[in-house]
Amino acid sequence: MLRAGRLARAVRAVALVVPAGCRDPGAGGPAPGDGRPRVVATTTMVADLVRQVGGERIVVECLMPPGIDPHSYKATPRDADRLLRADLVVASGLHLEGRLTGLLERLADRVPFLAVADRLPAERLLEADGGLPDPHVWFDAALWSEAAAPVAAALADIDPEAAAAYRTAAEAYAARLRELDATLRQRIASIPAERRVLVTAHDAFRYFGRAYGIEVVGVQGTNTTSEAGLGDINRLVELVVSRKIPAVFVETSVADRNVQALVEGAAARGHRLGLGGRLYSDSLGGPGSNGESLAQALETNAAGIVNALAPEPEAASP
Repeated sequence: MLRAGRLARAVRAVALVVPAGCRDPGAGGPAPGDGRPRVVATTTMVADLVRQVGGERIVVECLMPPGIDPHSYKATPRDADRLLRADLVVASGLHLEGRLTGLLERLADRVPFLAVADRLPAERLLEADGGLPDPHVWFDAALWSEAAAPVAAALADIDPEAAAAYRTAAEAYAARLRELDATLRQRIASIPAERRVLVTAHDAFRYFGRAYGIEVVGVQGTNTTSEAGLGDINRLVELVVSRKIPAVFVETSVADRNVQALVEGAAARGHRLGLGGRLYSDSLGGPGSNGESLAQALETNAAGIVNALAPEPEAASP
């Protein structure tokens, strides 16, 4: 386990070697002489956003690989090095990065830094555990579309000659997300209202529920570092049995033991509760997956939810 003191010493050591404004573009980034700005994003969702806006004009590194839970991610001295040598660091913000938050705050006065969710309208944020804002904002495609403009502005600050190109790309990507928002709304509306209940491993889908009209229930809270107790499982067993919910969902970045306990508890009550599939939640998929980009992940999630919760069509009479 990495001790906080060791990480702090690593940050200070790298800071001494790499003065602000004099970072080595060849350290973990593009080949020497490439010349493109090097951006380090914390999560896969943020990396996708930056790539959509920056395109081939920039090089994007993602600190956390696909499938990693950002709430519990532990920074390493190598992470500090990568962050300090970046031309721009982009985080999700709203404390999504959990244990990484302190390191990001210490780096903010040395490296150009943007926390995209912190730039979204405060009145559109939901409250999470402990009164903090819920950080899972990317599940509302229309809301996430508003994060594109701040990314374009941050890229323009480090690459002024391409400012117009970044702005145009951000506007185009935001428009695509708004179109996707309308599509998702239609798809979720195809589920009968009484079956429109999404039960998942942790409470990450509240923005999705608000945007697309589906009730959302998580076995754990919004932060996966909290533990679900027996009382939580029993409460949800009663919910799925009484409301005859047909399926629950596991997540790509969260252990499924609590969901399995829920399925077993429902079975003990005589209710067959199916697994509706694995949803992309706090991480996107790897290359070649059906969730490599945020748009793909949202479409894949919606298809899985509809398939699991919408009633099967009745067989035609002979």
